[in-house]
Amino acid sequence: MPRTVLLAEDDRAIRHALERALTLEGYRVTAVADGVEALAQAHRGRPDVLVLDVMMPGIDGLQVCRALRAEGDSTPILILTALVETAERVAGLDAGADDYVVKPFDVEEVFARLRALLRRTDGRAADRAEEGQPGGTAGANSTARPGGPAPSRSGAVPEEPDDGRYLAAAGLRMDPRARRAWRDGRELELTRTEFELLELLVRNAGVVLDHSTIYDRIWGYDFGPGSKNLAVYVGYLRRKLDRPGAPQLIQTVRGVGYVLRED
Repeated sequence: MPRTVLLAEDDRAIRHALERALTLEGYRVTAVADGVEALAQAHRGRPDVLVLDVMMPGIDGLQVCRALRAEGDSTPILILTALVETAERVAGLDAGADDYVVKPFDVEEVFARLRALLRRTDGRAADRAEEGQPGGTAGANSTARPGGPAPSRSGAVPEEPDDGRYLAAAGLRMDPRARRAWRDGRELELTRTEFELLELLVRNAGVVLDHSTIYDRIWGYDFGPGSKNLAVYVGYLRRKLDRPGAPQLIQTVRGVGYVLRED
């Protein structure tokens, strides 16, 4: 079955060109011109992935993101934006978007980022299926909320015996199956991408991971030297992990990447 894309773009020329390109690439596309119709179609059609322009009349792309994430909709979202400032891109990620493309864009970059988002969704569904957990379907059929915190039933670290399911390093403890994490006994509220990035660092504690490796493992695609995605998410994690006056757990190795270690 072809993957379904909900495209929301108020510029008619861009909308028609991108709709045609995606269709030729093998996607089944529903194209709309504003955020109100995008929300209606998302509720009606349950697409595999959304492509949303930021600047739309009425409800803009970021408001669509926030509304869907507030409903618990985990469909991957790619934002199209003409705003090049880092703060604007961060706002998109904070709203619940999974990735963004800056206009003017090459359609091949859009294809690559959509493939990466769908690979991540398929990989998480396969992991859940192997673990016997519910929600093993891709896209919006999953009940997990990617833009919100990992499941949290109580703040305390569980007292079950360590049967190999837990990861531990530098005062951190993680349960990948339940997608929960603690720092010195305090439970952390992490988004999906934050959890995956922290898990990668904990599994490789003390090892310097270069930017390309992290991008490939977390996003499935190397966005190149100009991308700020990784730096943005490392900043998010540092704000949640670090304590005043203490060394940073995630340390920058300039020109190379990042490493998790506690001095």
